[in-house]
Amino acid sequence: MRKLLYTSLSFILLITFIGCGAYSFTGGNTGNAKTIQIDFFPNQAPIIEPTLSKRFTQDLRDLFTRQTNLALVRVGGQLHFEGEITDYRISPMSATANQTAAQNRLTIVVNVRFTNNLEEKDSFEKQFTFYDDYGASEQLIGNVLDNALKNILERITQDIFNESVAKW
Repeated sequence: MRKLLYTSLSFILLITFIGCGAYSFTGGNTGNAKTIQIDFFPNQAPIIEPTLSKRFTQDLRDLFTRQTNLALVRVGGQLHFEGEITDYRISPMSATANQTAAQNRLTIVVNVRFTNNLEEKDSFEKQFTFYDDYGASEQLIGNVLDNALKNILERITQDIFNESVAKW
């Protein structure tokens, strides 16, 4: 009988905590939001990296669907991300004696518009810039681009949860 009572109480407490409605995200709180819409981020930079838009958009979607209980929707999300990649460039930073690049700099700029349809005051539009120097012998499409996307996504989520969602 006692075992049944403890099991029942544990089950009731578990249901109570699950039903609270606030989903956590890396220390932030998504409030009462249950849906998120993340539009495709087109690459409007002068240099087009064919996979950049798709990878950035998919990584952003994955980040939110893996780390929150928010449902990803195509339209009408309570939280909404949209924007564009406005700059993507590679600049030589140093040269060898025969005038070939020894060190390059990758720069990516993403314009992000975040709309909170539950709390309009938490909405914003910001630009996020990332740059990283890498050796000319490194493959850009490998670790360099992976690290760039990871860094930008971390900065976007930190900004959102430090400035807007933390207020929820």
